Amino acid sequence: MTISRRNFLQAGSAALIGLSVKGDLPIAGGFVNDFFQLGHKLRDRASFPQSKNVEKHAVVIVGGGIAGLSAAWRLHKRGFRDFALLEMNEQAGGNSRWGENEITAYPWAAHYVPVPGPKAAYVRELFEDLGVLKNGVWDERFLCFTPQERLYLYGRWQEGIEPSVGLTENDRDQFRRLEELIHKARSGGGFTIPVEQGLSNEQADLDQISFSQWLQSQGMDSRILHWYMNYCCRDDYGALASDTSAWAGLHYFASREPEEKGPLTWPEGNGWIVKRLLERVGAFVRTGEMVHRIARRGKAFSIFCGETEHQAEFVIFAAPTFLAPYLIEGFEPIRDFEYSPWLTANLTLKRLPSGYGSDMTWDNVVMNSPTLGYVDAMHQTVRSYVEQTVWTFYWALAEGPPAINRQLLLDKDWNYWKEAIVRDLERLHSDIRQCVSRIDIMRFGHAMARPKPGAIFHEQRRRLARLDGKLLFANSDLSGFSIFEEAQYRGVRAAEKVLSHLGGA
Repeated sequence: MTISRRNFLQAGSAALIGLSVKGDLPIAGGFVNDFFQLGHKLRDRASFPQSKNVEKHAVVIVGGGIAGLSAAWRLHKRGFRDFALLEMNEQAGGNSRWGENEITAYPWAAHYVPVPGPKAAYVRELFEDLGVLKNGVWDERFLCFTPQERLYLYGRWQEGIEPSVGLTENDRDQFRRLEELIHKARSGGGFTIPVEQGLSNEQADLDQISFSQWLQSQGMDSRILHWYMNYCCRDDYGALASDTSAWAGLHYFASREPEEKGPLTWPEGNGWIVKRLLERVGAFVRTGEMVHRIARRGKAFSIFCGETEHQAEFVIFAAPTFLAPYLIEGFEPIRDFEYSPWLTANLTLKRLPSGYGSDMTWDNVVMNSPTLGYVDAMHQTVRSYVEQTVWTFYWALAEGPPAINRQLLLDKDWNYWKEAIVRDLERLHSDIRQCVSRIDIMRFGHAMARPKPGAIFHEQRRRLARLDGKLLFANSDLSGFSIFEEAQYRGVRAAEKVLSHLGGA
């Protein structure tokens, strides 16, 4: 039976709200990195203290996610030092933040980077700087070990996430036809990473319909194929195929090589990259500094943060673009920028559960679950035996309006979400309660841009991405979706634009 989020969460599942089963050992934990109250102060137009100090910089970067850190990396690498990066949270990295405990480091969100193709020149340059790519050869320590992925369906595990068990001949035929269509789209050269290198108005019609509508128009009605397409859209976009642009659905597959090596991953996920970036530019990063107003002052800008007014000639706005109307004086309303709410949880396991299998697998997915499964942080270890580990559990709240799901994230307490996570895992690991000692949960109200139909080619998005003037937008949401390569590309491009205005380093 298909388990919908409605069935899983709402009134009929009252057990989710209850306490652990009597006799189980208690599970510790709580919400972590909860900074939504600060964001809500901006949303509610709260008052902030008057500035008491003035600092002057040539460049101020707003936002310390991958886009902002990449802009800082490029400025610093070019020998430019007159800049500051302001980050609201206490930890830089955005969706690439990480945590650590006595067992291992672990990701809080983004946990890998697909091996970048030749068009992703900035990412390859970064990995050369970090020692991941040497003389055109990828360091094997950072390539995902095997086994990489598995899918739990019909009471058993299969290798790989694309379903291969229990398919009818009609199912197989539809998967084959879809692969042929993806191959055709890939060979056309219009689906690239970075997006801007291939985006063409000839593809705009695909952006006007949903991915599920496009699949139906191609005669693809296989239930299992549609499950897989929904999984892929939830994984990268936090949305169902019915809420995803057909262009974005095809881009998920056609923008990458079918037999690419990799991915690149680390125990702390993309937090490893953030650490290396902070080693280079950390002296310029101010965490716990929330910008609450940006005002134009003639040919320059005043950026108000706490009790300090930062005066700068250029601003690189690397924070999510939906914040712009709340921060930038006189900025127009944002249209067709939609964001998906997520929660992630890190489960500390004192032992592996029964039914786990003999080999530690990196990515573990369950068919028809409302969640995206879990990633094992100890997968990359070279130890011959592992008993304790940390699983990072991913849940994109994809069904229903994002605003309602954001409110659900806030309304339900930690115990509610803890029980929902454990109940989901009990279907494949019956003794999971006896194995988990702690569950920490992080809530992302606006985790990633959602490429709904019409969003990719929306005129406002394309205009903000042009890097005109001295206020430069650089968040990955300008691409229509949030992936590492797009964030890094836009951060570097904004920094290059600034340097060109300033005549180089």
